[in-house]
Amino acid sequence: MDLQAFLSRQPPDYADTRALGRCLWALVEASLDQLPLPGSGRTLERLQRLAEVGAHDLGLCKLYEGHTDALAIIQQLGGSPTPGSTWGMWAAEPPQAKVRVSPQGQMVALNGRKAWCSGSAVLSHALLTAWDEQDRQQLVAVALDQPGVTVTDEGWQAVGMGATGSVEVTFDGAEAQAIGNPGDYLQRPGFWQGGIGIAACWYGAAQSLAERLRTHCAQREEPHALAHLGAVDSALHAAAEVLRVSALAIDAAPLDDAEMLARRVRAVVEHAVEQVIQHVGHALGAGPYCKDRQFARLIADLPVFLRQSHAERDLAALGKQVLNGTWTL
Repeated sequence: MDLQAFLSRQPPDYADTRALGRCLWALVEASLDQLPLPGSGRTLERLQRLAEVGAHDLGLCKLYEGHTDALAIIQQLGGSPTPGSTWGMWAAEPPQAKVRVSPQGQMVALNGRKAWCSGSAVLSHALLTAWDEQDRQQLVAVALDQPGVTVTDEGWQAVGMGATGSVEVTFDGAEAQAIGNPGDYLQRPGFWQGGIGIAACWYGAAQSLAERLRTHCAQREEPHALAHLGAVDSALHAAAEVLRVSALAIDAAPLDDAEMLARRVRAVVEHAVEQVIQHVGHALGAGPYCKDRQFARLIADLPVFLRQSHAERDLAALGKQVLNGTWTL
């Protein structure tokens, strides 16, 4: 069964984190989590699969993207994920939530608190950033079903993306395995390539919203709604082209620094998605917000997921890179 056929058999609205977890497990059991690695020559296929899940449900997409990102990172750094496992990729580093790592025989011990741990109550493993005794960032893989790992109910009061259960997790001597060397998480080529995958998730969700507008326009011809549909189409076309070009660029030079490429792609797709949200809302009015549960869930989830971008901070970082570059056609 391909991914699209699998998703067509799933409910489009997941009530809670456990429902998302069950669906992710089913995806793993069907081997639908085995995406081409970034830079493998099939990067566009990877982005397309992420977009398909994003169009179906953003909560599921959040867990699926994190899981597939973790699998890619482990493989890129020479590791081997436990067969049949489900993974979180937890790399947020707020100052009040930092995990420390110390040697413990062939393994390492984790102590501290990690924030923004999506799916922590339903996943089997997590790949997370921690800090060693020399204050260097180190990736570690940890099984979550062990003493010393506590999934709290703290740090997550969201309405949009609420089902992802992105709570805080504490570690008290939990055993983990170091993945790669200190600094590898940010220094490897796949870091920025993976950031483009997030943009593909945004795009898929926006495409789903756009489809509702197209259905509306097909049922009744309204000049203003058609104008909104035209604006949505042009925004999504630009986003799709940028994602396609980025996939080709990554496959052509898989070891190149993709930071500028990723920042450009994310900026273009973010702007396009914001345009889609605005135009679809203006065209359809309050009806689907109030009477279409899947639409209401998606329109609440997407702005939250979109804030994985840091808005003007990311644009300023791109601007600094532009100062040292040139524009070409």
